[in-house]
Amino acid sequence: MHRVRGRSTGGTHVTAGDEIRGTTHGTAPVPLSVLDLVTVGAGRTASDALRTSVDLAKLAEARGFHRYWVAEHHSMPGVASSSPAVILAHLAAYTERIRLGSGGVMLPNHAPLVIAEQFGTLEAMAPGRIDLGLGRAPGTDGATAAALRRTDRLNEGADDFPQQLAELTRFLDDDFPDGHPYRRIHAVPGPVQATSPGGVQSPHRPPVWLLGSSGFSARLAGMLGLPFAFAHHFSAQNTIPALDLYRESFRPSEVLDAPYALIGVAALAADDEKEARRQVLAAALNMVRLRTGRPGLVPTPEEAEAYDFSPMEREFVESWNANVVHGTADEVRAGLDDLQKRTGADELMLTANAHGGDVRVRSYELIADAYGLPTPA
Repeated sequence: MHRVRGRSTGGTHVTAGDEIRGTTHGTAPVPLSVLDLVTVGAGRTASDALRTSVDLAKLAEARGFHRYWVAEHHSMPGVASSSPAVILAHLAAYTERIRLGSGGVMLPNHAPLVIAEQFGTLEAMAPGRIDLGLGRAPGTDGATAAALRRTDRLNEGADDFPQQLAELTRFLDDDFPDGHPYRRIHAVPGPVQATSPGGVQSPHRPPVWLLGSSGFSARLAGMLGLPFAFAHHFSAQNTIPALDLYRESFRPSEVLDAPYALIGVAALAADDEKEARRQVLAAALNMVRLRTGRPGLVPTPEEAEAYDFSPMEREFVESWNANVVHGTADEVRAGLDDLQKRTGADELMLTANAHGGDVRVRSYELIADAYGLPTPA
């Protein structure tokens, strides 16, 4: 398998590891980051959700969060993140330092060349700040995945993921070998521009991350020496086994000399514990509807409180919310500290799912305060 490399340009060498490992601020046990699903609440619009994303990205940058990722989802009314590259370009215009990336792009949904072009363009917009997180799941239901891919052979796409990853990496590095049918095809913006007369190319290129909720990507990331992101927020029972597998499989590479794993964590802080419970109940009702084939906008806490949960639905809600770190700021801090100790995660990426954008912004403010993260000048 072809690997990502650091690149030397104009006497300045930039290694991928420099762009992967974060900095810990305040009393946080590890770097803290943000995962944004661009959730849309009942009575709100996608425009409202995207304005919240801008507010969150600016807040995250000001308070010392390391990176801000957007996830690819499709055909879900309550999630307006079907086009991560478009959203990231928008966020790049409102930020200056924070890393921006996909958490992730579902590679089987796209031609590798298209992704290389999109993220090469993002890198040109925000040099040295772009991450390319890749997943092998569709990010939606089977019918929607078939419409995206214009094929009904969905398992084939997942099985071909290592080959798709290798092709994408070749496009990013512009180094297909002689004789390869793509040797004369170049992803632009990209390294080929540096080889053109008078050409100068950025020393940066988006580090590739593998994302997963099971062991497949964990093992692959380890074998390739790539950073790994695990979806603890919806597959908590697999977190420790997957991280163990990643670390056991890890082989040092030109990207990393040691494993680096972050986990996505559902976390919501509020000014009092009761309000936090109300907010996560609404988010859980949204998941109940999604899991039973009734996806919709994120309901209000009032709607969730009035909803007549069946015994099976109530059991699901209790199980789901058991893995949502929620409560007051101090309770969330304690829960995150405990989770980091149990998993040994190198970074915590927090996702706050709630009906209102103001609630989500307040949650990150409270968590930043609880850890004594930097405050704006």
